[in-house]
Amino acid sequence: MTPSDHDTTRPAAARAVASFEICHTQYLDAEGAVLHPLPAFAREPKSLIPLYRRMVLARVFDAKCISLQRTGQLGTYSSGLGQEATMATIGHTMQPEDVLLPSYRETAAQLARGVRMTEILLYWGGDERGSNFAVPTRDFPVCVPVATHALHAVGVAYAMQYRAEPRVAVCVHGDGATSKGDFYEAMNIAGVRQLPVVFVVSNNQWAISTPRRAQSAAATLAQKAIAAGIDGEQVDGNDAIAMRDCMERALTKARTGGGPHLIEALTYRLGDHTTVDDAKRYRDEGEVEAAWQREPVRRLRQFLAREAGWTDDDEARLQTECAAQVEQAVAEYRAVPPQPPEAMFDYLFATLPIRLRAQREEVLQRGRHHD
Repeated sequence: MTPSDHDTTRPAAARAVASFEICHTQYLDAEGAVLHPLPAFAREPKSLIPLYRRMVLARVFDAKCISLQRTGQLGTYSSGLGQEATMATIGHTMQPEDVLLPSYRETAAQLARGVRMTEILLYWGGDERGSNFAVPTRDFPVCVPVATHALHAVGVAYAMQYRAEPRVAVCVHGDGATSKGDFYEAMNIAGVRQLPVVFVVSNNQWAISTPRRAQSAAATLAQKAIAAGIDGEQVDGNDAIAMRDCMERALTKARTGGGPHLIEALTYRLGDHTTVDDAKRYRDEGEVEAAWQREPVRRLRQFLAREAGWTDDDEARLQTECAAQVEQAVAEYRAVPPQPPEAMFDYLFATLPIRLRAQREEVLQRGRHHD
């Protein structure tokens, strides 16, 4: 499509100086049937079982987190139900030395990167120690402000480029973030400097209660990359094979000096925005029911049943294993002693400003008095 395809007022002297194309990738239909020849990594279907296991673990853990929040054992929580293929694949395809910059719905990506479930529970339980990851030590903590971490990703990628390191910064956010100025500024500088950064837009169709159609008149969100001079593409984010294909290509390109990339992953938020939201107030139930027919876990399971001999017994064993892992993590979380009240001052500054030192001392004194 050229920029002036719909412009009926173009003068005769005008000529097109640029044209653009956005491609969409999908290999599996909603029932897990193969639509197109598979990429090399998927031609041995059993090789996809580890990715499927990550997706199932993420879903089981997600359900437990909601249960814990409902019983007062976690704070507000953002469910990733329905987005497991997009998120698990991101973490699955990244290299250990890469850096993940997540927003608040990327639990599956964090688990795939090696973040422990206990750490994630601590974070959502209000304990900052949950952001001090034992394994992906350079990954960023959860970013709740919308799109601000896109600028952080650019800074990280610039440092990688400056040091000539073959590493990639991966920034993940929702469709609503693409309406923010931070997003455009980050894309612009990434394009100018050809930075090793991959932006993944998890287009789950809703920015809290605002539908995709009310956010942007653009035909795709992927085309927003065009203005920044970088490559953009769209993928079926509920198709784990397509998602992995796109991620591997984008990561390889960025890692080898090919510059930044934007992936718009089409998916759907099957649950509420967070545990303090009620999506039934603004979302049609028929739309949600239709989205359940396209959900990613069932799709990949049906593919594996067809192509890799995945059985009901395999599925039952996996569910049991995942439930046991989750329960162990919950037990560890419950056993962690709470931090003292003065800890609220200990995670904001490397050196506590003078104005806050007196407040911290007052909290300490009050604690001693009550003891």
